[in-house]
Amino acid sequence: MPKNKGKGGKNRKRGKNEAEDEKRELVFKEDGQEYAQDDKADVILKYQPDEARLLKAYGEVPDNVRLNEGIAGGMDDDEDGEGDDYIEFEDEDIDRI
Repeated sequence: MPKNKGKGGKNRKRGKNEAEDEKRELVFKEDGQEYAQDDKADVILKYQPDEARLLKAYGEVPDNVRLNEGIAGGMDDDEDGEGDDYIEFEDEDIDRI
C-alpha cells in the first residue's frame, strides 16, 4: 500500500514562514473617509465591440452588462453617424467631478 504523503508539496511548505518578519500596520479610516465596496466597474477596451457583442450572444458575458456601441462610432472622423457627440474631459474636469 502507498504511504499517505499529505496535502501539498515543497512549494506549499516553502512560503510557510517567509512573511512572518514583514508584518504590515493596519491602516484605518481617517475623519472624512468612509469604507466602500464597488459593485460596478467600468471596463474600457477590454474587448472590441464586435467581440463584446458575440460574447454577450454566446452567454460568456452576463446579461446585465450594457454595451456602449455608440461611443465607438463617434471615434471615426470619416463618417457621420451615431455617437458623434461624445464629450472629452480634461484632467481638471475629472478632478472636479
